[in-house]
Amino acid sequence: MSASYILKRIALIFYTLFIVSLLVFGITQVLPADAAVMMLGENATTEALEALRNSMGLNDPIWMQYLRWIGGVVQGDFGTSLRTGQPVGPALFSALGTSLTLAVFSLTFMLALALPMGVVAAIRRGKATDLFVSFLSYIGVALPEFVTATLAVLFIADWWGILPPAGYVPLSQNPVEGLRHLVLPVVVVSIIMIAHVSRMVRSELVDVLHTDYIRAAHLKGLSRGRILLRHGLRNALLPAITIVALDVGYLLGGVIVVEEIFSIPGIGRALMAAIQARDLPVIQAGVLIMAATYSIVNFAADLIYAWLDKRIQYD
Repeated sequence: MSASYILKRIALIFYTLFIVSLLVFGITQVLPADAAVMMLGENATTEALEALRNSMGLNDPIWMQYLRWIGGVVQGDFGTSLRTGQPVGPALFSALGTSLTLAVFSLTFMLALALPMGVVAAIRRGKATDLFVSFLSYIGVALPEFVTATLAVLFIADWWGILPPAGYVPLSQNPVEGLRHLVLPVVVVSIIMIAHVSRMVRSELVDVLHTDYIRAAHLKGLSRGRILLRHGLRNALLPAITIVALDVGYLLGGVIVVEEIFSIPGIGRALMAAIQARDLPVIQAGVLIMAATYSIVNFAADLIYAWLDKRIQYD
C-alpha cells in the first residue's frame, strides 16, 4: 500500500466530514427549534430573546454561523448544550467511549463465536452441524434487538437474578461490576452480528475450499489445519471484514433501543435525547463525531484487506 494512497484516503475522510458538516448544519437550521427560547424559556420577553440571539450570533447570515461553528470544531470546541448548559465535547466523547466499550466487547464476542461457527458449518456442509448453525443464524436475524433484550432482562435478570437488569458501571471504576453490567447488552447486540458474519464466513469458505489452489495445497501434502487456517480462512475473511466495518456504524448509532433498555449512556442514547429536546449543538457535534469514527473504521478495514490479501494493491 503506497503512501500516496494513504494520503488520498485521509484527504477523503476530511472531505467526507466537510460534506457531513454542511448537511447536518443545514438540516439543524430548518428544525423547529429556537436556541434563545430554549435557553430563556417561553415566558421570556421579546427584548430578552432578541438580545440573546444577537449575542449568540443567531441573527447573522447562515454562512457566517457555519464558519464560526466549524472554526470552533477545528479547535476542539463543539459549543454548549442548550439543554444542560455544559460544553458539548466532553459529554459526547464520554458517551462515545461508552459506546466504543460496548462495541469492542460485542465485536470480540461476536468474532469468538461467528468464526468457529462459520468454519464448522463450511467443513460440515450439508450435514446436521451445518443445518444447526444455519437455523441459529436465521433465528438471530429474525429476532429484533428489543425482543432479545426484553427476553434477556425478563429471564436472566429478573427471574433468575444472575445479572443486573440495567445500568452501566465504568470499567475503570469497578471492573467486575462493569463486566457484569455489560454481559447482557453485549450478548443482545452480538446476536444479529453473529448470524450475519457466521453465514458470510460459511458461504465464502465453502467457495474457497473448492478452488484450484486449495486442491494444489492438498496435493503438496500440507495438513488440513494449515490449509484451512492459512489459505482458506484468510481469503474467506475478506468479505466478513466489510460486514464487521459496517457493523461498527450500527453499533455506534443503531443500538439506541439496547442502550435505552439497559440504561447505557452511549452516544446513540445521547443523540436521541438531543433530538427530542431540539438540542442543536449536541445533534451537530454528535453526527459529526459518529461520521468521523465510521470513516476511520472503514479506512482501517481497507488496511486489513491489504494485509490479508497481498494481491490487493491500492494506488
